[in-house]
Amino acid sequence: MLPERETLSELRLSQAKQCLISAEALLQINDERGAVNRAYYAVFHAIRSVLILEGKDFAKHAGVISYFRKEYIKTGVFSADISDTITDLFNSRSSSDYDDHFEFTKDEVAELLKESADFVAVIEEYHKKRKA
Repeated sequence: MLPERETLSELRLSQAKQCLISAEALLQINDERGAVNRAYYAVFHAIRSVLILEGKDFAKHAGVISYFRKEYIKTGVFSADISDTITDLFNSRSSSDYDDHFEFTKDEVAELLKESADFVAVIEEYHKKRKA
């Protein structure tokens, strides 16, 4: 393992955690769209923290997600249920960013934030076990 990959992985996991903090703060000020965006990016950065360990990175979100599903979910490294979290957050973020009339309730966003936090926790546990 190249040391710079490990460092970049840690940075990306840290970004994921910061996105979770930001999502919670945005929800508290009733910025549901902003909170959904940050919740999605928490998952996205967490995924990228795993991929960089093997030197993988992609220019598009779809590439990151597709590779992660193929190499880490379908192979059983991570359970299949986290794939639903990726889909939920990707679709919700797309709606919140691009659909002018899409609305989220505070409860819906709180559930998405919980899914995102659970996802990041699974990735964090993966990193801990990998280092042990």
